[in-house]
Amino acid sequence: MGSFSIWHWIIVLAIVLLLFGRGKIPELMGDVAKGIKSFKKGMTDEDENETQTASNAQPTVTKTVDHKRDEVK
Repeated sequence: MGSFSIWHWIIVLAIVLLLFGRGKIPELMGDVAKGIKSFKKGMTDEDENETQTASNAQPTVTKTVDHKRDEVK
């Protein structure tokens, strides 16, 4: 009951082709691919900006104080 037969998928495919047409589906897939490429480019640009900002930032200097057990004030 949970799975569809091959005839269900053929009917669904026929309805999708009727609604969108043969030329519209490749156009939609092309738009999806452009969106994914744009997203990946944006992510790499963001990573490059973070690394440039980190390399341009001044390094923080931390000072530590050694504690000696024998010293008492």
